[in-house]
Amino acid sequence: MPMRWGQTLAILTLMVALGHSALADDPAPRRFEYRETHMGSEFKVLLYSAAEEEARSASRAAFDRVAALDRSFSDYDPESELMRLCDRAGGPPVEVSSDLFDILGRSLAMHKRSAGAFDITIGPVGRLWRRARRDHKMPDPAHLAAALEKVSSNAVVLDAEKRTAELRKAGMKLDLGGIAKGHACQEALKVLETHGIRHALVAGAGDIAIADPPPDAPGWTIGVAPVEDPGGARPSMFLRLKRRVVSTSGDAERFVEINGKRYSHIVDPKTGLGVVDRAAVTVVADDGALADSLATAVFVLGPEKGLALVETFPNAAAIFVRKSDAGEQRFESKLWKDLPTTTGAGDRDEDISGR
Repeated sequence: MPMRWGQTLAILTLMVALGHSALADDPAPRRFEYRETHMGSEFKVLLYSAAEEEARSASRAAFDRVAALDRSFSDYDPESELMRLCDRAGGPPVEVSSDLFDILGRSLAMHKRSAGAFDITIGPVGRLWRRARRDHKMPDPAHLAAALEKVSSNAVVLDAEKRTAELRKAGMKLDLGGIAKGHACQEALKVLETHGIRHALVAGAGDIAIADPPPDAPGWTIGVAPVEDPGGARPSMFLRLKRRVVSTSGDAERFVEINGKRYSHIVDPKTGLGVVDRAAVTVVADDGALADSLATAVFVLGPEKGLALVETFPNAAAIFVRKSDAGEQRFESKLWKDLPTTTGAGDRDEDISGR
């Protein structure tokens, strides 16, 4: 029997009422925070979800992704995929995982774009400086010269068809410390999104990957810490961002003073010496590996050449802050002034500092 208009209207009214009732009963998203240690640093996941079980499950999957990348990329673990590749330096090509192949390709691309300022083959020199920071002694000049002989990204050969990597110099050691954490943060964010989490932030040391903002805010509030004393000093500026990645490199947390001179843990691949600039570089970009590696390259290059490099990447922005006895200098790329900022420091979600 045909349905009358009055019956149809009554049914539609009931459906609308039930819809409003269901919406009213839906729990509002809550903020959850989880922390774990990976890649030698604390990683933090901030997310909004209406269900605690969903939040816990999604964060677990995100941390598992970071842990998997750590097992592949670590230069501290002799059993990592990266170190197994290094053990075969000077030998034939080695088939590698898609994760390692991808990060090696991105690293070589940044080496080329930065005219060698970013170089993952710095490993032999970096190990000498780790010892120098521990012993407060300069690396032995002969040992440093020998280590520099093994630094050459041009000796890393990738074959995309076979997915192989070849290190053509015996004794080469790769160090992904200038790119891995930014990449890992973004990969963790991707995992959260596959679990239905859209409002989230993942932070690892000086890198932060940002998804959609909190439900009641236009963006995540990120405090950019001063050049020195990041643990105790108040951030000097605040960004309000969404769908971006922020990376900071500098000497605020890891450096050594030898004979009255301060050397950063970030080494200039051309000289083999720790960078002596008391500075911090913060980069905002759309990709985690790009932001992280670009921040390292800019720190090595200095403000003039470094910011010129930043401006060759669409939608990337950076600030270079230098500290000296005469005071503080700030150098900004052209797009930095266009980033949304806020003075509301009381509700900041995360601080970053030069690591």
